[in-house]
Amino acid sequence: MLIYRGASWLAGAALRPLASGDLAERLVLDRRDTGSQGPALIWLHGASVGELMSARPVIDALAAKAPLIITANTTTGRDLMRERGLPARLAPLDTPQALRRFLARFSPRVAVTLENELWPMRSAYLARAGVRQVMIGARMSERSARNWARLPGLIRPMLARIDGLSAQDEGSETRLMRLGLPESALLGRLQLKLLAAAQTRPGPAPETRARTILAASTHEGEDGPILDAFMAARRKTPGLRLILAPRHPVRADSVAAQMAARGLLPARRSEGADETAPVLLADSLGEMARWYSAAGICITGGSLVPKGGHTPWEPAAHACALLHGPHVSNFQQDYALLHAAGAAETLSADPGATLARLAGDPDLAAAMGRNAQSLLRSRAGDAGPLIDTILRHAGL
Repeated sequence: MLIYRGASWLAGAALRPLASGDLAERLVLDRRDTGSQGPALIWLHGASVGELMSARPVIDALAAKAPLIITANTTTGRDLMRERGLPARLAPLDTPQALRRFLARFSPRVAVTLENELWPMRSAYLARAGVRQVMIGARMSERSARNWARLPGLIRPMLARIDGLSAQDEGSETRLMRLGLPESALLGRLQLKLLAAAQTRPGPAPETRARTILAASTHEGEDGPILDAFMAARRKTPGLRLILAPRHPVRADSVAAQMAARGLLPARRSEGADETAPVLLADSLGEMARWYSAAGICITGGSLVPKGGHTPWEPAAHACALLHGPHVSNFQQDYALLHAAGAAETLSADPGATLARLAGDPDLAAAMGRNAQSLLRSRAGDAGPLIDTILRHAGL
């Protein structure tokens, strides 16, 4: 720790003459009129856009109750928060000088860190200033744990100073405690990336939902097989409806041509059509939640061709029965859990038969959807007690 402290102090001194623009902000040598005035009871930090967006429910709940300052390591993360009307800036560098200036300017009572941001000087200076420290959605892989174990003089003091930590999974909890986290600091587990989806509360389902199939975020090479499967299923189960939403709306003309070649006349969302159409080409942006609500069965795109598959959790939030192809490497564990919960199926060699069977048994499809939604909510965790803990540490 002495070596790290000395190196960080020298870095702070060496960088000061270069301070301008973003570097000045990270050294906390910028002016105070940068959209991030203090003081702030809560300092919330996330590495970049992904972490900050995943924590939106927590950020919004805290912002409604207390003044806070949000920091990010990237300008895109900072700017995104500012666009949402929240006070945000680049995080101070892990140097004594920058940290002293930051804490003097904002005077937080509690520091909330998202996921895996562990900084030795930040941890020490927060403790010295009497600022409580909370981590949300912490992850610690086996590989990271092995690396940190070689630096006990850095990791053990940091973990010992944490007042509350919500891990993503049991394995992370175990590895963090092995590295020095007090068991008394453990809070309920949270999967930040699932929180927003888990808080989705769909409106009333349309009467046609049980008969509607959604192909969500399809890629080139997926539309034709899905259209063929839909037509085969409709022959066995009349009255089926299809919503096909290409991942990239610029492909809409090509998809429409494939529909027309099969004798299907699509209504196009870009031309004002709504979800009551027998065959809807959802060639629009920003409306996927609408299509999840309209369909009882969802085929997740990117899984019939080798794209790794798209997230199953957004349709799960709307209690959709989930179907997918063989290519789900991006969410391998997630789909395995959904299969085990009776919430998802892999499209068979005869996808038309799979669609016909599921669409012909609305009770089964509804049960799969409820299972998916229930698993999502249990995996995401409850942010309420964590938010209460943070506010209590902030003196509220």
